[in-house]
Amino acid sequence: MTDERISRRKFLTALWAALGALAAAESIAVVVGFFRPRAPRGTAAVQDPVVVAGPVDRFEPGSVQAFVQGRFYLARLEDGGFLALSRNCTHLNCTVPWVADENRFVCPCHASAFDIRGEVVSAPAPRALDLYTVEIENDVVRVDTSRRSKRATFAPEQVTHPKPP
Repeated sequence: MTDERISRRKFLTALWAALGALAAAESIAVVVGFFRPRAPRGTAAVQDPVVVAGPVDRFEPGSVQAFVQGRFYLARLEDGGFLALSRNCTHLNCTVPWVADENRFVCPCHASAFDIRGEVVSAPAPRALDLYTVEIENDVVRVDTSRRSKRATFAPEQVTHPKPP
């Protein structure tokens, strides 16, 4: 029987070589992962940009409804008109939640605030919330999320009103 012992120097050399090879493999995996094309979001390759919000009667005047699918808020104003507002603050693009108790949108990042029309109530947001196009057909509200419209301030012509019966 031969007594073969590994010296401490050989053991540490082998350990450092193994750790170096592991680090190199991880670095290569990170680089390959960075350059690999991403899979499309969701299960469907093509999503319809038009979100059917529902019948006009479903929305009470003075209310705000969040639509996660389209990433917007549908606000029904007191006069019965509709606005589809972006969820992103115009300051640094944070998601602004609707705070029903305060009757306004409040940005959690830097305290910008917007009224139900998306108009800036409290800075540092430089302009009103962006809009999506609202269409009302056969008393059904639809929102086209394919394009956001930037706006400086609220204007009455931005509101979509249902047609009288």
